[in-house]
Amino acid sequence: MKDHRLYLDIHAIQTLPPSNVNRDDSGSPKTAQYGGVQRARVSSQAWKRAIRRYFADHSGADLGVRTKRIIDYVAEQILALDASVGEEDAMNMAEDTLNKAGIKTDKKKRAAKALFFMGKKQAAELAKAALAGETDKKALQEILKEEPDIDIALFGRMVADDPTLNEDASAQVAHAISTHAVQTEFDYYTAMDDKSPEDQAGAGMLGTIEYNSETLYRYANVAVHELVRQLDSKEKAISALKLFVEAFSNSMPSGKINTFANDTLPQALMINIRGDRPVNLVSAYENPVRPHDGYVEKSVQRLFEELKKTEKFVEKPLLTLYLTQDEISEKPEGKAEDSLRDLLNDLDQLEDLM
Repeated sequence: MKDHRLYLDIHAIQTLPPSNVNRDDSGSPKTAQYGGVQRARVSSQAWKRAIRRYFADHSGADLGVRTKRIIDYVAEQILALDASVGEEDAMNMAEDTLNKAGIKTDKKKRAAKALFFMGKKQAAELAKAALAGETDKKALQEILKEEPDIDIALFGRMVADDPTLNEDASAQVAHAISTHAVQTEFDYYTAMDDKSPEDQAGAGMLGTIEYNSETLYRYANVAVHELVRQLDSKEKAISALKLFVEAFSNSMPSGKINTFANDTLPQALMINIRGDRPVNLVSAYENPVRPHDGYVEKSVQRLFEELKKTEKFVEKPLLTLYLTQDEISEKPEGKAEDSLRDLLNDLDQLEDLM
C-alpha cells in the first residue's frame, strides 16, 4: 500500500413494502428518532448477519464460524487430520488446546463460555498444533490471529476474556434508517381450522403482527488499507471488497420474510473511494423526505446532492461509481454503471490506488 489511507464508502437507497425485518424485544419493528420524527430502523447487526449468510450461499471463499461449540469445531478438524484419534480424545485435545490459547470453556457443556469467531484455516492449524502437542500460549494465539477469513477481517472479533485475541473490524455498518417519518401499523389476522365442524363458525386462531413500510438509507465503509494488511494480499482484498459490495446490495435480513415476502433490491447504489476519511451521508435526511409521489426519487436525489455538499469539508472522492434503477436528473460526478456486475468489475481500479 502507498502511505495514504484508502476507504470505500457504500451507500444504498432501498424501499421495503409492509414488513418487519428486524424486531425489538416486544416484536415491534425497530425504530429510531432522527430529525425530530420516528424512523424505521434496521440494526447493523441484522444486516451484517444477512451479509455473512450471503457470503456462505454465494461464494466459495473460506469463512469463519461464530459459535460456542468451538470445541466440536476444532475436534472435527483433528479427526479430519487423523482418523485414528477417537472422538472423545479429539474433544479433550481440542478443549485443552483452546484453554491453553486463552479461550475459556464450560467443562460440563463442553463449549466456550462465549461465542468465538474462528476461521477455517485457523481451526485447521490449531488442530495440527493439538496433534503436535503444542502448549505454548503465544504460539497458539499466533495461530488464532494469522490468516483471518474474510468475514472475520471485515467484521472483527471481540474476546472479552483475552483482548489479545481481538481482531479489529475493517468494515463499519450503520443502522439503516428510513429517509422519512414512519408509523407502525397492525395486521389483524385469522387462521381457519380445516377440520372445524360446519356448525362451529369462527377462526381457529387470531392475532396481530406489527409492520411498517419504508424507504431506507443504508451505509457501510471499509478501511481498504486495513483489509489489505489483514489479508496480506491486494488481490484477496479486492475480491473480498467485491463480495462485500455484492452482499451489501443483494442481502436481506430474514425477519418475518415468510409473512411479508419483502425481497427487494436497492433503487440506487453508490460507491465512493476516499483517501482522507469515510463519510456517512445520512445528514441528507435529517429533514425528513415528505410524501409526494413516493420517497425513492427524492431520497436518491438528496443522496447525490449531499455528496456534493461534503466537498466543503472533505476532499472529493478519488473514484465514484453509481447505479440507479431509474433515470435521475441530477447525477453525481463519477461513472454511471449499467449493472451491478459492471460496477464490481470497475472496482479493479482500486489496485492502482493502493
